[in-house]
Amino acid sequence: MARRNFGQQIWTRLQPQFSVSGQLQSATNNSSRLCLSSKVLLWTPQHHPTCHLHSVSRQWKRVTGSPAYALSSAKVLQSDPVPSSRLSPLPVIPAASPSRSVTRVSPADYTQSPVTSDNILRSPVPDIHIPPDLPVHQMVFELCDKYKDKLAVEEFLTGRKYTYTQLKDASFRVASALYRKGYRKGDVLLAFAVNNVDYTVLMVACAAIGVWFSAANPGFTSDELARQLQHSGARGMCISALLSGVAKEAMANKEFPNKVKDLFVFGEASGFQPFGDLLVDDGKAFPDVDVDATKDVFVLPYSSGTTGFPKGVMLSHHNCVANVFQICKLLSPDDQDRCIGLLPLYHIYGMVVVQFVSLMGGASITYLPKFDPESFLKCLHQRKISVAFLVPPLILFLAKHPMVSNFDLTAIKEVVCGAAPLGEELTEEFIARHPSVEALRQGYGMTETSPVTNLDMTQTPGSAGHMLPNTLGKIVDVDSRQTLGMGERGELCVKGPNVMQGYYMNQEATDDMISADGWLYTGDIGYFNEEGVVVIKDRLKELIKYKGSQVAPAELEAVLLSHPDIQDVAVIGVPDQAAGELPKAFVVARPGSNLTPDQVTGFLEGKVAHTKRLRGGVQFIEEIPKNPSGKILRRVLKASNL
Repeated sequence: MARRNFGQQIWTRLQPQFSVSGQLQSATNNSSRLCLSSKVLLWTPQHHPTCHLHSVSRQWKRVTGSPAYALSSAKVLQSDPVPSSRLSPLPVIPAASPSRSVTRVSPADYTQSPVTSDNILRSPVPDIHIPPDLPVHQMVFELCDKYKDKLAVEEFLTGRKYTYTQLKDASFRVASALYRKGYRKGDVLLAFAVNNVDYTVLMVACAAIGVWFSAANPGFTSDELARQLQHSGARGMCISALLSGVAKEAMANKEFPNKVKDLFVFGEASGFQPFGDLLVDDGKAFPDVDVDATKDVFVLPYSSGTTGFPKGVMLSHHNCVANVFQICKLLSPDDQDRCIGLLPLYHIYGMVVVQFVSLMGGASITYLPKFDPESFLKCLHQRKISVAFLVPPLILFLAKHPMVSNFDLTAIKEVVCGAAPLGEELTEEFIARHPSVEALRQGYGMTETSPVTNLDMTQTPGSAGHMLPNTLGKIVDVDSRQTLGMGERGELCVKGPNVMQGYYMNQEATDDMISADGWLYTGDIGYFNEEGVVVIKDRLKELIKYKGSQVAPAELEAVLLSHPDIQDVAVIGVPDQAAGELPKAFVVARPGSNLTPDQVTGFLEGKVAHTKRLRGGVQFIEEIPKNPSGKILRRVLKASNL
């Protein structure tokens, strides 16, 4: 009773401005409700729609030192993953007024030259306002408040789904459950899973409590997963059930010991706690975490950058929010759109662009766990997908495969292609087969830029387009680093709010990639035309892109060099229309050995992901060309052998 009286006394000090009933009612009741406690205020503002709950929250916290939360009343869909009978009334963060609407760019917005007098590239659209203090979870929660009972995410194969309100509630519950388990700001939680609706929930929940979210490729071998678990310092791991065997092997790896304490699973697997247990948390442990959007890390994806082994890329909340705002100024699926979520959520393209750009406009996302031709086409047809985020191999499939003719894909109005270059010929072939597609846009970016820096709004085949608003670019000479002019080929450099904070625990690699004045050197060779449109022609960096997946030559070389009959080796990417590039190994065999190409390719089996296999073949040579410091001269290797 003393606690209730304390709460009543506090409310008396707030009541002159805000009228609300003093009784906690069921979470599905439409009336206002108040839980009078010395620890928490729970309130929904239906009774007084003109007052803003942020004001109540601030005053409550100022008086009591405790946070205030609002109750959510969500209708549970029939296929909701958690039975409504298991859900208790849930406190959620204050509902926010939908003040951050995003509009599609119009020709009238092109008001400035895309090339300055000193050959700095910029968007023809003036810079936009990007809120510097908006963390990812708050952005998502505001969208959930705006779109409420509209479908947010669903799984095509299972029918599991969340409305926007349910997405917010589920994220809140999981955040509370994780905090109860001891997760605190700066901890790392790693996901090793295929696309599913709870992947989105977990990401948003981690953001809300300041936990870094790191994602691993579900195609990883146990050694590759163990390496990322160790380097990231992950405290917990959440997996897809089918990957439990690989995950257990990684946990037992002695070469790469880890700090993982908690094992979760989307579904059920022996030795793992079901993610569903987190979804039924009552939400009362949800903390009031102070997230600094510009400084605090949101996600820690892994990228090889321009060279070397995969490195953890520290992307802040502001990095990702800024890129979403930048993209949505030019391209914004709206609340009538349905988007396909086939691209993997562990990849930065799926993680930020597919996921958050779609949600930003109130669109619905339909997830697929992997590419299967029939399931892919059925999803496009049955869900009447209107916006398709794709990669070149999928464009090739839709342009050429005979099976495509059996499905009605005329609902697709806009296609966005990224992760690897899309050629002019393939672009034209795709449009010719799918005339109902109003726009096929190619984007350019990298993990280190959150990821997009360029987007083609002019529909110039083969181009990466103009710079995004708020991001600058320039083409520099690869040797002198002097800025080049129109039509001159050099390395593309970019600068903007979407540029990463740096590589995790690798300042040297960070300094190699980002200059003291903030320019990030992409390692890609290109030029810009008279309209300021960027065209990427070659890759200075060593990184190979196989179907949009990154393949680090140094990683394959390290594995191959452990073969007793391989004296030296170099791996490069060879062009391929379907895949972009195929890894190919040039091998110097030990004298006297009888090493065969099949033995070399077979040696990688089980040691690396399937995307990293030597599909480009094996070629034996007498010597690997290197410079005096021992660095492999890959350009020489390509020029003399391809």
